[in-house]
Amino acid sequence: MDEQDTVAALGSLGAATLGESGGLPMPPRIRPVWPGAALAAPAYPVGCTPGDNLAVHVAVTRAPAGSVLVVDVGDVPERGYWGEVLTTAALARGLAGLVIDGGVRDVAALERLGFPVFSRTVALPGATKRARGTVGGTVVVAGVPVSTGDWVVGDVDGVVVVPGAGLDRTIADGRARAAAEDEYFAALRSGSTTVELLDLDASLIEGGGWSA
Repeated sequence: MDEQDTVAALGSLGAATLGESGGLPMPPRIRPVWPGAALAAPAYPVGCTPGDNLAVHVAVTRAPAGSVLVVDVGDVPERGYWGEVLTTAALARGLAGLVIDGGVRDVAALERLGFPVFSRTVALPGATKRARGTVGGTVVVAGVPVSTGDWVVGDVDGVVVVPGAGLDRTIADGRARAAAEDEYFAALRSGSTTVELLDLDASLIEGGGWSA
């Protein structure tokens, strides 16, 4: 499967399905910063010194076109590590988006420019640009290890990392899960219940229906 087909497959399955099919979900604090933001792209890991975004600026110049920056900022999330200037630079370099366990700003501009960003928070104070960091390799972002060769999918449900070594298996399992859900939907429309379809033990629940 080439990169374009992989992007299409992961994007169509979505974060929720992939997160149940071998992908590694990020915690709920990592959310889209504007409605409709979505991405499916190879990861480019970035590690920042807390409070500093020099590594992010360098990553924009080194990341392959089509990749998404996945950024760890350490224990100082409340800074605007990313904004309109970096977005403009990233678009010119053909980057696909940003996932950051920290703050961003200029949200209206990010939405206007159509650049998908998933972040921990929105923050006004800026970051310094003089400390050491890393680009490429492996970082841990929001508790999830992310390496070059992994893939990242983000949408309204959140963000999931698909390890590169298990990419084909995750896509296959995701497609199987999606097909099974389609069968559930058809059965539910025909009158079946989730208790029946999932073989749930209703006897564990006390009580009955409403009474007058």
